Amino acid sequence: MNDLSYISSLSDAAILKEIGEFVKAKRIDKNLTQDEVAAQAAMSRSTLSLLERGDNISLSNLLKVLRVLDALYVFEQFKITGQISPLQLAKEDEKKRKRASGNNNKNDKDNLGW
Repeated sequence: MNDLSYISSLSDAAILKEIGEFVKAKRIDKNLTQDEVAAQAAMSRSTLSLLERGDNISLSNLLKVLRVLDALYVFEQFKITGQISPLQLAKEDEKKRKRASGNNNKNDKDNLGW
């Protein structure tokens, strides 16, 4: 089972709990207390505690905490990348040169480099 199907099968409350466990694990890995992270994120310790327990907090508070924990990389999946259609890809491939044209200048044939 891939990660996306795992997440999509969870309820909202279960996803919030997963986020809370992730934040707590990152905080412990960085050897930071709740008070330290909360102070750096400019929020109360009780708000951080709510997050770690899986309760609903504001998105801006989540961003602050993830920034403090150097974990904003989790949002890389939100980045929109341009996708090229197979038809457009084939058209661009046709435009690429397939062969070298060589040097067809007559003056170069007469000049043998001696």
